[in-house]
Amino acid sequence: MKTRVISGLAMVPLLVLVYLGGYPLLALCIIIAAIGVKEFFDGFKAMGINPCYNLAYLAIIVLYVLNAAAPGNFELLCAWLAGSIMLSSLYMFRTTERSPLDAMATMTGIIYVVFFSFHVVLVDQDPNYSILIWMVLLSAFCTDIFAYFSGYLFGKHKLCPNLSPKKTIEGAVGGTIGSVVCCGIFGYIVVPEIWWHCLIMGLIAAVFSQFGDLTASAYKRKMGIKDYGNLIPGHGGIMDRFDSVLFTAPVIFYYIALILN
Repeated sequence: MKTRVISGLAMVPLLVLVYLGGYPLLALCIIIAAIGVKEFFDGFKAMGINPCYNLAYLAIIVLYVLNAAAPGNFELLCAWLAGSIMLSSLYMFRTTERSPLDAMATMTGIIYVVFFSFHVVLVDQDPNYSILIWMVLLSAFCTDIFAYFSGYLFGKHKLCPNLSPKKTIEGAVGGTIGSVVCCGIFGYIVVPEIWWHCLIMGLIAAVFSQFGDLTASAYKRKMGIKDYGNLIPGHGGIMDRFDSVLFTAPVIFYYIALILN
């Protein structure tokens, strides 16, 4: 627990990049995408599946170049997504060396890690609600923190023992309540005109945050690994720390796009 706390505090400077937004945050997202997809692909290699690292790195470069050239152009974003899926499929054309599993792993990594994390940038670039970038982090990290301590203090009933034996129903409820409260306080202080939307986003994102955590755990279980990496002492790799953000970022972005805008 002490190591987790120290490592958590060591990550606080990253909040400065979130506060600055723009290019500093964009650079952070590129780094997270590159390291995260490598960790994810390493997990597949542990299963004997060989995704294409270079194709994922190329997808990152093209995605962020397109965004720099035409931010907010969703036709280009759809084209990038279609192109990534097509190229991932072409990767298995060397049938004597590669299998459909290699292509599917490549495709999954690009969509799950690169595309999902890109929603952080999309939220930051929203002309009306870029301040809600903090909701992505609050919902993810407050859910994690409150779930941890709620489970530690009150946990009795297992949530998903086959995926994550330490998670409990009490922890999940505590994490959800913690997210709603923290997001509600943020909304009341920072954006009072939509504070009740912040409550709703805190609730929905808390649920998806835990889905994100469990999804990462499910992959690790099948890959036969404990952590995605060892970059962050006490937490594992980038994927171990930001797995919930991969789900909360799209939730917050699409709530903004479909409900608020």
